[in-house]
Amino acid sequence: MKILLLGKNGQVGWELQRALAPLGQLTALASDSTDYCGDFTRPQDLADTVRQLRPDAIVNAAAWTAVDKAESEAEQAHQVNAATVEVLAKEAHQLGALLVHYSTDYVFPGEGDRPWQESDATGPQNVYGASKLAGERAIQRFCENHLIFRTSWVYASRGNNFAKTMLRLAAEREELSVINDQFGAPTGADLIADCTAHAIRAVQCRPDAAGLYHLVASGTTSWFDYASFVFAEARKNGNELALKNLHPVPTSSYPTPARRPLNSRLATDKFCTTFGLSLPEWQVGVRRMLQELNDSQIPR
Repeated sequence: MKILLLGKNGQVGWELQRALAPLGQLTALASDSTDYCGDFTRPQDLADTVRQLRPDAIVNAAAWTAVDKAESEAEQAHQVNAATVEVLAKEAHQLGALLVHYSTDYVFPGEGDRPWQESDATGPQNVYGASKLAGERAIQRFCENHLIFRTSWVYASRGNNFAKTMLRLAAEREELSVINDQFGAPTGADLIADCTAHAIRAVQCRPDAAGLYHLVASGTTSWFDYASFVFAEARKNGNELALKNLHPVPTSSYPTPARRPLNSRLATDKFCTTFGLSLPEWQVGVRRMLQELNDSQIPR
């Protein structure tokens, strides 16, 4: 099996390099790759790369993820998240290749407290969400053989993430305020990558398993409770924090150019049933990530 991975240096892309390697011949590209084009601002060159490599599966982990910046640079966000994705979908269809793509809970209005089902009506509240939804629809229109995974609150030990930011601030400050009215499930990039590899293998055997799925860790938390968990685990690991007081505040306390959803819960029943997997509680992955960060700081 020949696999083309795009966006190899992102959080999910980095983990995908590991998870996809056992499936066959893997070519992994970033936006600055020189051997082949992995740049989503050059759709024709990217199409030429697909035609040269002729992969059996294209896994797209590349995206415009600067949510607030998208409000002022809508054209660029749409180019990366929708227009070039449409080009990929058409090329995948011509080859008969499987196209794997990652989307977001931001395609939904973000209201209520019920986990969103794949069949629920969409209604993005910001440019980023609208661009990701346009990408989904392009794939569904032009490439029947696809896997689209909507996910949210993604983290990894590599790169920046919410937990790392909280730990840095808690080491410097005695008081912090964290939003307590947005709800979701912190989901590790490693979990997403491993589930992706499993799903690709399943679709090889059962083409009817292709389609749209929600993929997040189990359980629900708020950013405030997530931060509280991170600090408790850090102290268990022997980390000294300056933090004395943690205050819950509403989203309105931190105005941003892009409107954030309050409800980022995603129902994963369809994914678990189709692929025969049980998704772990969100605390499992976060605890492991924190332990990795702690171990990396211990002198050897």
